[in-house]
Amino acid sequence: MPASQNAPVVATAGSADPAAPLVVLLHGRGSNEGGIIGLAEQLPAGAAYAAVRAPIAEGGGFAWFANRGIGRPVAESLSDTMAWFRAWLDVAAPAGRPAVLVGFSGGAAFAGGLLLSDPQRFAGAAILYGTLPFDAGVPVTPGRLAGIPVFVAQGDQDRVIPAELLQRTWQYLHTDSAATAYGRRDPGGHGITGQTLAELGGWIEDRLAVPDRPGPELPATGHER
Repeated sequence: MPASQNAPVVATAGSADPAAPLVVLLHGRGSNEGGIIGLAEQLPAGAAYAAVRAPIAEGGGFAWFANRGIGRPVAESLSDTMAWFRAWLDVAAPAGRPAVLVGFSGGAAFAGGLLLSDPQRFAGAAILYGTLPFDAGVPVTPGRLAGIPVFVAQGDQDRVIPAELLQRTWQYLHTDSAATAYGRRDPGGHGITGQTLAELGGWIEDRLAVPDRPGPELPATGHER
């Protein structure tokens, strides 16, 4: 049975209320759900969090799609795994339950593909230290994300994601897409900083109207690809 036909492995945190807003955390390439679910400790307490394990085995971890190079998904692979993910999401967050995507690195490209394929399905998406899946079978047309809230964070010294893809992502989200974009640039590299996490928490609060996040933000974390 193809990996994408298996039931997903999901780690959960936060609210156990099935009606609570759902934040889906999407890990980087070669990682798994066990690392990224830890971010929930520093995000708004009133939301439910689900970290889904990607379906393709990759380098001791898992990946969301086969690629043609870093940040460049194979269109057929991306389409297959997006369909697999949406089947899970339609059960986890049926109509009326708000869902926000938060993707890091390879998970950011996957989140971007889901959002571009069906913008109205999500209350927003965070594209963290990654690229949108350009040239991978999803629409990246002017106005595609009109009015959709998008949080985008990048590191000025990121040497993992190709610079031209980071620049194209930043440009598209802030201009041509017509998204309601919140942008943050870090002086560092390919990792989620405490300040980015704090600002992401505030952005999630605004999207979902959930209670304030607890405690001080963590130091830099999340360096998987």
